[in-house]
Amino acid sequence: MIETRLLRQFIAVAEELHFHKAALRLHMAQPPLSQAIHRLEDKLGFSLFDRTTRGVKLTPAGEAFLNTAYGTLKTLETGIEQARQVSAGIAGKLTVTAVSIAYYESLLNIFRRFRERFPNVQLIIKQMPSSSQAKAILSGEADIAFLRKLPISADNVQSRLLLSEAIVMALPAGHPKAGDEQIDLRDFAGEDFVFTPQNLGAGYHSQLIALCEAAGFYPKVVQEAAQIHTLIGLVACGFGVALVPESIAHSIMRDKVLFRRISPVSTSCDPTIGLYMSWNSDNASPLINSFISMLDVGVEPQVEAS
Repeated sequence: MIETRLLRQFIAVAEELHFHKAALRLHMAQPPLSQAIHRLEDKLGFSLFDRTTRGVKLTPAGEAFLNTAYGTLKTLETGIEQARQVSAGIAGKLTVTAVSIAYYESLLNIFRRFRERFPNVQLIIKQMPSSSQAKAILSGEADIAFLRKLPISADNVQSRLLLSEAIVMALPAGHPKAGDEQIDLRDFAGEDFVFTPQNLGAGYHSQLIALCEAAGFYPKVVQEAAQIHTLIGLVACGFGVALVPESIAHSIMRDKVLFRRISPVSTSCDPTIGLYMSWNSDNASPLINSFISMLDVGVEPQVEAS
């Protein structure tokens, strides 16, 4: 292993081609410098300089090794700077998992601003259900998660509520209740429902079930869909109705699916759903704090319920 100090001493002599001038440049005496170059040559097993009474010049091997010395120090300096930026939370890799966030323009703007402010950070965004996100946060596969209710229950996981939005009913355009501005959930006791699978988000699934039970019935689930776009597509095709977050009212199928607010069912049943940001407090990545610092504006869904 060759010390970087020896490389810098070699470069000084190679550039000056004069031991005394190189020693002055390095702020050291000439004899220790000459001894250092001899040690380097012994380590390498070949001569770096031809020393004559007329002066000093590089050997062919010395000329070749000079390029190596330059490259080694440059790589080291680059590596140190990159590590310094990672330590400062302005470089590195940040892995974010999320439920579908296409309807949250202000949240997408935060991602954009983060990319602009930290261009040296590799931002990786993975869409996955809340249950998978919980595992990713706990295992270290993800640094930050944007997930539905309920936040992860673990001592080392912190959660921040970003927004709370109403749960609305998605109806096929031809549904008898489509003309109502607001619907009573109790009127849907005998209806077919489309749900997301329970194993993809137990808290979210349980809250929707509880909302129906507060209205006096257990929903008749005839079809499940893992992706929200698929779920809305099934509603459009007449498979059934669905309870969804209000932000989904921006669906691209608004001509085939209508979204209606739900009349209050019970004071004990929460008709809203939260979007949480969670992270593992055991995760030492400084990029997490860098991202959290960007959340200085409210995150609201873009909603045009009709």
